[in-house]
Amino acid sequence: MSGATLTYPRVLTIAGSDSGGGAGIQADLKTIAALGCYGMSAITAITAQNTLGVSAIHEVPVEIVKAQIDAVVDDIGADAVKIGMLSSPEIIRTVAQAIDEKHLPHVVLDPVMVSATGAKLIDDGAMACLVAELFSRAQVITPNLDEAGLLLGQAITETTQLVAAARALLGQGAQAVLLKGGHLVGAEVVDVLAIRQQATGAVELHELQSPRIQTHNLHGSGCTLSSAIASYLALGLDLPAAVQAARVYVLAAIEAGMRVQIGKGVGPLNHTHAPQAMKVR
Repeated sequence: MSGATLTYPRVLTIAGSDSGGGAGIQADLKTIAALGCYGMSAITAITAQNTLGVSAIHEVPVEIVKAQIDAVVDDIGADAVKIGMLSSPEIIRTVAQAIDEKHLPHVVLDPVMVSATGAKLIDDGAMACLVAELFSRAQVITPNLDEAGLLLGQAITETTQLVAAARALLGQGAQAVLLKGGHLVGAEVVDVLAIRQQATGAVELHELQSPRIQTHNLHGSGCTLSSAIASYLALGLDLPAAVQAARVYVLAAIEAGMRVQIGKGVGPLNHTHAPQAMKVR
């Protein structure tokens, strides 16, 4: 009996490993699987990490990062890519080169610079390299307010600053920016999605609001959101729809894990909560 070859939507995550399982590669692969995609990984750093913080970081050699990307893409391929922790300019340039050489589609860049517990996760010289090498190559970047503040050199403390900050990040070369406002105070969480139209240069703006969920279990929420966006892009959604669907998934994951105790510090989301209805075929 013959027929069309079946496959899974394929999502590659290029990021650091979280030994505690709540963020990084581990959170990415849980999310990708929960949303019905096939996850692959290229590990850029190994962290000794738990819910209390990061105690050690070991950067993976550049040639091993490249070998991982080559191995999975040359054999399996990728329909979307999530990029997380890149701790040095050498690794950043290696990933940028891979995007070009392998023609990697639907790149979602989460510019990880500081952990939720305040640990610095990027070299001093890497931030400018990240902007120069990866902003223009990514379909969307997903900074939180701390990361956006570092990139822009100014604190973002009010919801009214979000649109201007997103526009400023577009000015640094990004094609689209999802600026996450979760660190602001208020009953509502407000995110701003800004997309630069390639033909006209006009900026398309989407303001996304949701009730704030009161919980301590938020470790890995940024990693989870970016990998969910990549998964929905691999599943065929356009960027605004992928971002909206990813927010729904993450909010449900936060709510499903809000009363669960894992570890003694900032606990993880419940990545495996996703009902079949959240998957897009």
